[in-house]
Amino acid sequence: MNRKVVVTGMGVISPIGNSVEEYRDALKAGKSGVGPITSFDTTDFDVTIAGEVKDFDPCRWINKKDARKMSRFAQMAAAAATQAISEAGLLGEADEEGRRLITSDPYETGIVLGNGIGGFEMVSASFLKLIEKGPKRMLPLTVPLMIANEAAGNISMIFGAKGPAYTQVTACASGTDALGQALDLIRCGRCEVIISGGTEACIVPFSVGAFQMLKTLSTKWSATPEKASRPFDVDRDGFVLGEGAGVLILESVEHAKKRGAKILAEFAGYGASADAYHITAPDPSGMGGGTAVKNALADAGMKPEDIQYYNAHGTSTEINDPTETKMIKYAFGDHAYRMKVSSTKSMTGHCVAGSGGLEAIACVLAIQNGFYPPTINLDNPDPECDLDYVPNKVQYGEIAAAASGSLGFGGHNGVVIFRKYNG
Repeated sequence: MNRKVVVTGMGVISPIGNSVEEYRDALKAGKSGVGPITSFDTTDFDVTIAGEVKDFDPCRWINKKDARKMSRFAQMAAAAATQAISEAGLLGEADEEGRRLITSDPYETGIVLGNGIGGFEMVSASFLKLIEKGPKRMLPLTVPLMIANEAAGNISMIFGAKGPAYTQVTACASGTDALGQALDLIRCGRCEVIISGGTEACIVPFSVGAFQMLKTLSTKWSATPEKASRPFDVDRDGFVLGEGAGVLILESVEHAKKRGAKILAEFAGYGASADAYHITAPDPSGMGGGTAVKNALADAGMKPEDIQYYNAHGTSTEINDPTETKMIKYAFGDHAYRMKVSSTKSMTGHCVAGSGGLEAIACVLAIQNGFYPPTINLDNPDPECDLDYVPNKVQYGEIAAAASGSLGFGGHNGVVIFRKYNG
């Protein structure tokens, strides 16, 4: 149970870049990926902006035959997984169908992915067929393209990974909780390698309309969409829906060292909790999420002052941001004022289950490259949000350890901690 777990590969599909390098450079530059929605006509919508992934062709990473049988969220996950497996040095030669099987023992290689919603574009399209033309005209692949586990299932088939293939569904905490589950599976010896992270693609009329009716999305910044996601700022008015996938290759340190892998960081700890409070709002005391942070620190055998950077959930909503500030203070005490805190959602928008994977990768990149990603659009700080949120411009410094927290509808809280690997 005490085996060390390390990160050996990462892959990114996001509104600010479709590779780890593009994502890293965009984080440093404070680049916004938010713009007008292009995937459907928003004429009848109050919400007209989102963090869409641009120039995404899944066939750059997976073959056309496989891509045709996958929804967008699964395509993004498979593309990010291909990048991560390649960086880890585990991508084998292509077979007759163009698939490149993973080179680790397939029965010791698992998959744990987070997904909150599944193939919403297929749900929408097939439901319209049902209403307009009846059940016999529904799309034949409706079920396999809509269910949330299909990203993990397709990745297992594409890369020949025959260990456990799980899907974690805890709303916006899904990607973070998936990483935590993967950590435990490696620690207890059930797997040596796990493909893990999160993915989401729900910028479709049904989803945008549903979130719009919850009054959770930003509407007042439509004319300047790049300014709409503004965590911890007094002028925030809701989150911006995003999409994307962040995937990491996790290995036992023994397995990674045996094959001479380049180790990017140590995955040091994970903590979780439930608010038991409300179906959408976080516990206003901050103790729910703060408990998850404390659990992660205990799991890693670390003290609050060991963390230099905290990647906040930071959704840019009226309730979340001050509550998360309380949460961070509850967990870190006085050290909350000495460490850097930022929300990369200010750049990507809220990628739902994809956020956990993308923000974990932001932490690893911060450790590797010694930079604190900014919280852009933080022009007028909310007095209730009084920590160092790295406003608007990247800052540089040595980072030995970084944590990332996710808070999901239903009161799900997950926190992961990464630290520099020193052999």
